[in-house]
Amino acid sequence: QVELVESGGGLVQPGGSLTLSCSLFGRTFSNFAMGWFRQAPGKEREFVAHISWGGASTVYADDSKGRFTISRDNAKNTVYLQINTLKFEDTGTYYCNAADRSGEIYWGQGTQVTVSS
Repeated sequence: QVELVESGGGLVQPGGSLTLSCSLFGRTFSNFAMGWFRQAPGKEREFVAHISWGGASTVYADDSKGRFTISRDNAKNTVYLQINTLKFEDTGTYYCNAADRSGEIYWGQGTQVTVSS
């Protein structure tokens, strides 16, 4: 059974930075490609960033390029999402996503990010 646990969300002022973490339990982390999605209030969940199994390849949504950085530490079974220069529109629930080599996909419960002055 795969479990994803996100953390690091909170209340942040515009212009601030935040690093979200997502740890995977239950299976070998390096066998999963990892991603981050977010869902703003009243909107559908949208893709933010993706990182390959070994971390050599990353993909970002157009809106995420420049301010978002995805990384992973396979020794810690954890993927990170660093967000810089936070904007009001970054407010939402951020979800971690894991895809194993067979294509099975797993989701975390989400961590809330609120950007407010």
